[in-house]
Amino acid sequence: MSMPQLPDLRGLPYYDEPSTYMVLMNRLWAWEFSGWKAESMSWKQGCYIHAGLSDNQMNFTGPDVLKFFESICVNNFEKFSIGTMKHAVMCREDGLIASHGILQRNDEEDLRFFAGGPWPVFKAVNAKLRVEFSLPRCYLFQVAGPTSLETLERACDESLADVAFLRFRTATIAGKDVEIGRIGMSGNLAYEVRGPIEDGAAVYDAVFKAGKGLGIERLGWRTYLVNHVEGGFPQSFWTFLGAMPEEPGFMEFMAGNYPPIQITGSVDPRDMRARYRTPTEVGWSSTVRLNHEFTGRKALEAELANPRRTVATLRWNADDVLDIYRSLFQPGEEYRTLDLPTTPPWTHGMLGHADHILKDGAPVGISSGTIYSYFYRDVLSMACIDLEHSRIGTEVIVQWGDHGRRIKEVRATVERFPYLTEARNSEAAPGK
Repeated sequence: MSMPQLPDLRGLPYYDEPSTYMVLMNRLWAWEFSGWKAESMSWKQGCYIHAGLSDNQMNFTGPDVLKFFESICVNNFEKFSIGTMKHAVMCREDGLIASHGILQRNDEEDLRFFAGGPWPVFKAVNAKLRVEFSLPRCYLFQVAGPTSLETLERACDESLADVAFLRFRTATIAGKDVEIGRIGMSGNLAYEVRGPIEDGAAVYDAVFKAGKGLGIERLGWRTYLVNHVEGGFPQSFWTFLGAMPEEPGFMEFMAGNYPPIQITGSVDPRDMRARYRTPTEVGWSSTVRLNHEFTGRKALEAELANPRRTVATLRWNADDVLDIYRSLFQPGEEYRTLDLPTTPPWTHGMLGHADHILKDGAPVGISSGTIYSYFYRDVLSMACIDLEHSRIGTEVIVQWGDHGRRIKEVRATVERFPYLTEARNSEAAPGK
């Protein structure tokens, strides 16, 4: 039974059953509901609803709004029609990713940017173009997994099979007008439900109830990032850092409102480049279009002509993982503990984790985003690895631990990317 909305829960209703929350950036964030095992199985066997990206949307309007985003995004905008979305990637002049998120075209002069941080606002202020921005308070619920469509159709009481990948339209849930878009990071069939924050609790409750009997789970932050590694979607501020903070003038623009960053891993904390990525290094080369001028174009053109690294999944050796836990029962300094299901946990701010990957003793890449997959019963991480060592089956060493502390050399094998083999969101048939 739902109860009145609690403050600072970003549109979530309150349920009189076990759940835990964390405080981050002066907000309450849902941490865990049914437990990480049940939640991590949801996008394979049923579906989940996640509200953690709510209140993270920006509207941009004006005669030059499309010209503005063309100038800061690597994407092609020639066929960006009203009613569609793009995965927009924005870089600095050196080609390092500053920000990425979903960019949606609502009208000729109206674009919305979801869950990508303040970079486009920073750039708009200095763009000298006819662009205005606003920060409306909106909920954003991600609903993903094989029963996600059926769940939403029950909640809407209508067919949503016409909502194609990277498309959106309006519908009604719990008597509220909602926007439903087909997009997700779990690697399989996925949708987003959006609307004004004051409607969030009622809409969330209706979707959750509609999913009863269809395997729906409420997904908290503890388990949320497992789907990025399984599903093969690199995520800024966890598997890599967005390079915004080192841009001249950015931190002054934020005026102390930028979240703290944890720098962890066996790579020297002073080596920030190991924690940044280019589009090529995360497998987004196909997103880059050189048919227009944009920030970072020259650097990316050179890298596309001579790429050095790519993205891959690493599967860790189970015996070496057990050694990490075994050290907790031995005298002396233990190895850094592998928290379940994600390490490091996203509890104190944004993460800049980087572990060395070695081949025959030589550095060949960076490992980050370490998770335990309860579905596959494997420890996996996301690798940014030299092309010559990216072939499936290649055996490497991950140096697990924090710089200056005890390091465990973990044997790992390069595996398929993405690791989750179900049909991609763009390929999955939406019908029943």
